Amino acid sequence: MNVFYIKGASEGLSVLPEEESKHCVKVLRMTEGETFCVTDGEGCLYDAELVEALPKRATVRLFNKRPGYDHWNFQLEIAIAPTKLNERTEWFLEKATEIGIDRVRLFTSYHSERRAANVERFQKVMVAAMKQSIKSRLPHIDDLVPFDKLVMQPFEGQKFIAWIDDNVKDCLCNLYKKGENALVLIGPEGDFSPEEVALAKEHGFVPVSLGDARLRTETAAIVACHTIQLINQII
Repeated sequence: MNVFYIKGASEGLSVLPEEESKHCVKVLRMTEGETFCVTDGEGCLYDAELVEALPKRATVRLFNKRPGYDHWNFQLEIAIAPTKLNERTEWFLEKATEIGIDRVRLFTSYHSERRAANVERFQKVMVAAMKQSIKSRLPHIDDLVPFDKLVMQPFEGQKFIAWIDDNVKDCLCNLYKKGENALVLIGPEGDFSPEEVALAKEHGFVPVSLGDARLRTETAAIVACHTIQLINQII
């Protein structure tokens, strides 16, 4: 199924964004009268008919509005320090979007090797993953902030910090309570400093383990994301 994204879509005539129009008309060579699916990124899917096949401004008719299947009764957020190689962060964003996530918070910390982030590029990766997995909701991604500001941001729910330390015995899968909002902090390649963990604990974050294996940043973030989703899908 071909899926396209129109931000703020509604039933009736609409126009595909230029990049989507090019993909529809030039790449897929779709012609007037063909039908496909459109997501608004806000929770709804639409059937769509191509009305005017212009490569920069394709007109479509949207109908049969319906909620997507990717709705859940909790908020799932991952805060992650961007990796040295951008493609690793992009891999996490792609897979987390496929698995299901509400928000990604980016931050820099003491051991961060990357202190800049192309959020616009990251969002494009998430849009592509949303369309590929036929999702109706586009996760929100925040601009990069320092760690001390991150831990002071408001969040209503359970807050965890994944930390590799001999004294951290409790696993995320054992502490997280099904149905509750969750925010999990994932550190950079060098992990969090003890001072950062202490600051996080002062602001209500609970140190947790993600298991015995030593994981890369992007892998740890996926494990945390999937753990929360899987617990909530267990009957």
